[in-house]
Amino acid sequence: MPDMSASVSLAVTHLIPLAEFDENKVTPGVLGFIVFAVMGLAVWGLMKSMNKHMSKVDFHQDAASGSGGEAGTKGAPASAPKPQRG
Repeated sequence: MPDMSASVSLAVTHLIPLAEFDENKVTPGVLGFIVFAVMGLAVWGLMKSMNKHMSKVDFHQDAASGSGGEAGTKGAPASAPKPQRG
């Protein structure tokens, strides 16, 4: 069985370059965080507004109106004559 300290030291030597700071590396920085936070707040506000508006909508449908769903057909008799084309 290989020595565990050799495996650990090999792993650490591979992780050391990840901990170094490189000035040429591009990172999002503070501006990226601010933009991300503003977008998150905008989505939160839109979701809150949508929930408020959706709570005002009445989804209840009467059984007598059927499942037609077209405007102006509510309460119309089922045997209403169809308009003629010509």
